[in-house]
Amino acid sequence: MLLENPCRFAIEVRGVSRIYGASSERVTALGGVFVSIRENEFFTLLGPSGCGKTTLLRLIAGFDFPTEGEILLHGQDIAPLPPFKRPVNTVFQNYALFPHMTVAQNIAFGLEMLGKPKDEIRARVDEMLKLVHMEQMRDRYTGQISGGQQQRVALARALAPQPKVLLLDEPLSALDYKLRKEMQIELKRLQSETGITFIFVTHDQEEALTMSDRIAVMSAGRIHQVGTAREIYDRPADRFVADFIGETNFLQATVVGTANDRATVRLASGEILDAGLPERFKPQGEVTVVIRPEHAQLFADDGEESGIKGVLENVVYFGTDTHYHVRLGGGDIFIVRRQNTRTSVDVLEPGVPVGIRLGSDAALVLRD
Repeated sequence: MLLENPCRFAIEVRGVSRIYGASSERVTALGGVFVSIRENEFFTLLGPSGCGKTTLLRLIAGFDFPTEGEILLHGQDIAPLPPFKRPVNTVFQNYALFPHMTVAQNIAFGLEMLGKPKDEIRARVDEMLKLVHMEQMRDRYTGQISGGQQQRVALARALAPQPKVLLLDEPLSALDYKLRKEMQIELKRLQSETGITFIFVTHDQEEALTMSDRIAVMSAGRIHQVGTAREIYDRPADRFVADFIGETNFLQATVVGTANDRATVRLASGEILDAGLPERFKPQGEVTVVIRPEHAQLFADDGEESGIKGVLENVVYFGTDTHYHVRLGGGDIFIVRRQNTRTSVDVLEPGVPVGIRLGSDAALVLRD
């Protein structure tokens, strides 16, 4: 029996490892993971396939057990508890709805299993149908509604018992692009209105950036960085995070000097740049500098203005923006992204010399 606890963290994962197999066949799915997820937070586990994010979700849900470490819910250890004794619900990738039941019956199912009174179940089902905007579909069978509507029913069924934490295992992956974008907004609305902690698993970086209060970026069974979408995007902790989140430019450079939280670096092409530094990091020698494409401006090189110089190799139109691929003097390719407007006109053609102008906070030295 879980007791009320004023702990400000909904979930605390302390040194959790999950190892499968034995001796030479041992596979480490998670290796000593620490993370704290706040009450009423939309928290996302983001990473490529096989990084351990779904394993961590399964451990929180109780579908698997850690090899070592603790999992706390509101300060109390839930690792020994089976799934049905945890105040946690899961929305699966395939929704797992009952096709022989109506929408209302699917939502009521969990409440019936908990032995709730019929009047309470009826009122709660009505509340959930209203929450997910499915009142008109209550008597339809789940095979008679669309994929997006099925996803809403799965959410309503999971939310009906009022869990402390809702786990979502890539629930939008089967939807088409437009519907997925709509459901991203809908999920964030539901989390905000219910005040329930959502833990969301995805490999889609745009999805994570759109919805999350905070994101944990994972790879090879460990967490590389935890932060807000802006922190993750603008101040990546290492090369993996910078490369996985969004498009970016990596430039090799040599440190000329450091002062406070800034570094002066020389690119392979010879230009000198001012770059930011991660906290408590004093680099020497060869380093990697990261610059986001939208943090740079392109101009025709007339020999007068300073900046990074190169030759424009390719222009790629994406509708919302245009990407300019520039070959720098040292051989690196640098991408500049410009947002398109109704009056945008390309005056630069491949083959012409160009310059790249950077803002004061555009460049960041990575902790490789």
